[in-house]
Amino acid sequence: MKIEDVIRKKGADVVTIAPSATVAELVELLAKFNIGAVVVSADDGIDGIVSERDIVRHLASDGAAVLSQPVSGIMTTDVKTCTPDDDIEDTAHTMTYGRFRHLPVIKDGKLAAIISIGDVVKFRIDQLTDERNHLLGYLHT
Repeated sequence: MKIEDVIRKKGADVVTIAPSATVAELVELLAKFNIGAVVVSADDGIDGIVSERDIVRHLASDGAAVLSQPVSGIMTTDVKTCTPDDDIEDTAHTMTYGRFRHLPVIKDGKLAAIISIGDVVKFRIDQLTDERNHLLGYLHT
């Protein structure tokens, strides 16, 4: 199975934020969309990614003052990505061992979607459940 199968099931919507936006605006965006990470982009590219974990770490070191800082100050700039053609198992392995939960999907050089480790796990569980149900149906016929 491929990443495009996960995207087909969950959707390709991507929430982005400008690097100049404040961390307070980022927090509002995360809450509004009930998501754990946002791609930082000044255009169709990827300048970085910022997650709830990034916010918490900077709150611990900088205090509440971080809320007025620009997102560019706390974002991760070395962003790992995948493509719709990448294998789900390989991508899950990359995310698990790289210790990151969100992965932007690039298609034709542009941001096309974002997946989370939760999306990958849910897809795999649904797939295994379907296989089990198919086998049970086969045994009972």
